[in-house]
Amino acid sequence: MTSPRTTLSLVDTDPAELAVDAIVIGVHSQTTEPGGGAPAGALLLASGAESIAAAFDGKLTETLALLGATGGSGEVIKLATLGTVTAPVVVAVGLGPEPSGAAPAPESLRRAAGAAVRALAGAPRVALALPLPDDADAPAALRAVAEGALLGGYRFAGYKTKPQPARREPVAEVLIAVPDAADATARAEVERAQAVAGAVRTSRDWVNTAPNELRPPAFADAVATAAREAGLEVEVLDEAALAAGGYGGILAVGQGSEAPPRLVKLTWTPDGGGNGKRVALVGKGITFDTGGISIKPAQGMWEMKSDMAGAAAVGAAMLAVAALKPNVTVTGYLPMAENMPSGTSYRPGDVISMYNGKKVEVLNTDAEGRMILADAMARACSDGTDYLFETSTLTGGQVISLGKRIAGVMGSPELCERVRVAGDATGEPAWPMPLPDDVRKGMESDVADISQVNAGMDRAGHMLQGGVFLREFVTDDVAWAHIDIAGPGYHSGEATGYWTKGGTGVPVRTLLHLIDDVAANG
Repeated sequence: MTSPRTTLSLVDTDPAELAVDAIVIGVHSQTTEPGGGAPAGALLLASGAESIAAAFDGKLTETLALLGATGGSGEVIKLATLGTVTAPVVVAVGLGPEPSGAAPAPESLRRAAGAAVRALAGAPRVALALPLPDDADAPAALRAVAEGALLGGYRFAGYKTKPQPARREPVAEVLIAVPDAADATARAEVERAQAVAGAVRTSRDWVNTAPNELRPPAFADAVATAAREAGLEVEVLDEAALAAGGYGGILAVGQGSEAPPRLVKLTWTPDGGGNGKRVALVGKGITFDTGGISIKPAQGMWEMKSDMAGAAAVGAAMLAVAALKPNVTVTGYLPMAENMPSGTSYRPGDVISMYNGKKVEVLNTDAEGRMILADAMARACSDGTDYLFETSTLTGGQVISLGKRIAGVMGSPELCERVRVAGDATGEPAWPMPLPDDVRKGMESDVADISQVNAGMDRAGHMLQGGVFLREFVTDDVAWAHIDIAGPGYHSGEATGYWTKGGTGVPVRTLLHLIDDVAANG
């Protein structure tokens, strides 16, 4: 199911003269009172709004303040222009306090653009006259505005059978006001933003799809079809191939469902082999997680349709890779299974032989994600890679430790730091976490090489247990990072910024930033 798409283009016409349904400008809050200047709390127009302000004879900020505008981050205030400019509506979006001597941070621009476009649903054509610097920071700022606009315009198509009169269509076309619409760098940033945001939206669509419509075979087919159309090399392993290949973890988790498991491998190879480096992406694809025999509580279980957000992110990121064509080989591995309780489910006490030959004692069938990821990560290392990035909605411990917006990162310290930097750059924050020896000691099994959770069922360091387990399936020569997105992968609350309710697409943009980093720097 595909959501409606917003188109994006650049314009260098005076914003006051653009024939659009609404023109968006930025406003700052002023929290300190400079000597002899405006009082604290006064609104300040951001750059880009000069011609709009002139059309209002200097009364624009005063009027916006009367309407309740404060300039707070993400705040949206609409004002009828009554013919003062060509657009019938001017929309002021808050950017927070004015930065001293610099343009707003890219994430502030990304969230502002997203909030404005989302608030303007129902308007066919919208222009953004937000502040864009004219220095080295210009590409990052334009990228942020473009991504925010496209993601803020996202809405899942849904399943309603009756017309919804109050439901407005997303903005169809967004124009971004820039100094020179023909500038090659600016045009390249827009093209990249369209590819990246398109991937994020695809990831969101997959996560938001009802779980009865996206069981492992259907999910594998959807990813494989999209990947082939994009020009990627595709390999799909069904249950027979998984059994022949020794993928014990994927098979164990999937054996309780009538919908059999899959492993999808997607490969991008640049001309000439690129810079010689190889990147592997692995994403958890549990299309629905009941917990299996260790069944979950009913409350909130419906959100377990999002337990494949990692695989959705990896599959969608690979589609963007095919469009962006980085100078590095990238391979995606998407293990998929449905974790169901039945007479054929795997059980606590089972010992599973994994792809790399290690024996795992199962103590909790609700710790299923690490079982399928371990097989896929071992396969990635067997195929050969220099860097392995794995992402998954793995543990509730991530939410307890870091909240719903910050992912937990474990693995090779240098690579975890690169993930943190990439997360900061893309607005998908991540924080490195340790892999302590005492956590590994607590996972010693009396009968196998390792237990999949603490042998005494102690949940202390639960997020770290997942990382410690996965480390067992990465070879020593591979730098790796495990990105736990249990919180950031799915947004249950009201829409905010460029996040809408449901799947977020995290960490598609982080993965693509990391691939660019490896392509440029090795």
